[in-house]
Amino acid sequence: MENDVQQALAAFSARYCEAWRQQRGSLPVSEEYIGISSPCIVSTHPDAVEWQPQPFTPEDSLGAVEKALDIVLQPDAHAFYSSQYAGDMPARFGELTLTLLQAWSRDDFRRVQENLIGHLVTQKRLKLSPTIFIATLDSELDVVSLCNLTGEVVRETLGTRQRRVLAPALSTFLHQLDPLL
Repeated sequence: MENDVQQALAAFSARYCEAWRQQRGSLPVSEEYIGISSPCIVSTHPDAVEWQPQPFTPEDSLGAVEKALDIVLQPDAHAFYSSQYAGDMPARFGELTLTLLQAWSRDDFRRVQENLIGHLVTQKRLKLSPTIFIATLDSELDVVSLCNLTGEVVRETLGTRQRRVLAPALSTFLHQLDPLL
C-alpha cells in the first residue's frame, strides 16, 4: 500500500511527464543518461534517452544506510528513495529552483546510498542533526533535505547549522512542486 510520500512523488512525476508531453510532445528526454542502463529508458536517440518513471525493485531500501550508521531513518526517506526509478527532475518550489534527486537504476541507488552515508557521517562529525538530501539547488553549498528528527523539509547549507523550513512534511513539499523544463 502506498503512503502519502509515494503518492505525492507519483503525482509530481506524472505532472512532470505531462508537462513534457504538452510542451515538447514526448516523454522526458535527457542527455545525461545516454549510455547508462535503466529500466526507465523508453527509447534511445543518438544524443539522448527518452524515459519515464518505473516501479522500484521491492527488495531495495535504505537499510544499508541505517545499518552503516546505526541510525533509523524517517519512513518518508525510505518512501522517497525506494518507490520509483526515474531521472532527476527539475522543479520549482515557490521562487526556489531545484532538481529533485531520483535513482536512475539499481546501480545508481547504491551510489545514492553511499552519498547519503557520506553526508550523514559528515553531519555526525560536525555534530549536526541528521538530514537526508532530496534535491540540489544552483548553489553547490545548499541542498533541500528531509530532517531526520522532525520530518520537515528544509533548505540547508552543507556543513553548517543554517537551515530554513520549507514544508512541514515531505508529501506537502512534493504536492507543492511545479515541473520545470
